[in-house]
Amino acid sequence: MINSLGEKVTLNNGVQMPGVGFGTWHVRGRDVITSVSTALKAGYRMIDTAEHYKNEDLVGEAIRKSEMNRHKLFITTKLRNDDQGYEETLKAFDKSLKTLGLDYLDLYLIHWPVTGKFKDSWRAMEHLYRQGKVRAIGVSNFNPHHIEELLEDAKIRPAINQIEFHPLLSQAPLRVYCAEQNIQVEGYSPLGTGTVLKNPSIMNIAEAHDKTAAQVILRWHVQHGIITIPRSTNPEHAISNVDIFDFKLSADEMEKIDALNENRRNNNDPEGF
Repeated sequence: MINSLGEKVTLNNGVQMPGVGFGTWHVRGRDVITSVSTALKAGYRMIDTAEHYKNEDLVGEAIRKSEMNRHKLFITTKLRNDDQGYEETLKAFDKSLKTLGLDYLDLYLIHWPVTGKFKDSWRAMEHLYRQGKVRAIGVSNFNPHHIEELLEDAKIRPAINQIEFHPLLSQAPLRVYCAEQNIQVEGYSPLGTGTVLKNPSIMNIAEAHDKTAAQVILRWHVQHGIITIPRSTNPEHAISNVDIFDFKLSADEMEKIDALNENRRNNNDPEGF
């Protein structure tokens, strides 16, 4: 569990990744520039994007405008479903790198487990990793049987499995499996697209700590050892989302939030791919 915004998590290949980052899913147009710039000024050092988000160019522009040392940043993007396959992955990676305007990536993920293609995509990602073009490689939205299939031929174990994770979808069995496989879990949509912010249990806990519901939920992520990537185009929210290191949820409070799980997805089911 991290104890500050600047603290990092060590992945299974030794690479250190910030425990809290800034997500850009559904962020469009000039909002990308504004929100990423605000996040970097607020102390975020990890930015998460994807080719599918259609904002890699603006994420790259925001990074350049920040004039921050590239080596102090951790940049993630993801392989689009239509670009899966060995040669296709190599081309897609080069395209994303060019669109972002970067010389290398910190993390490259297979966005979804496309049946019949993700193993070839993984071979390509292993090649990119060996070439030093990306510091870590991983998967997203993979269930245990997808990972088992991948590991049948993989030479490199995924460093990350990025999954939908929030109080209504806590995915406990998958988290246990990833821990057993030494794969770090990263959670997207941590606030459940806002569906849990007015939950009475969470609001009561927030009042007890003089915190917002969002801060309580993100603290719950951190105490579960999950890397979290909240997003917001509201500057005040982006800043307050990382003010989560001056309080701690009790075991009872953690259990109350755990009990809210309904296995409710706000995104696609990985079994549909």
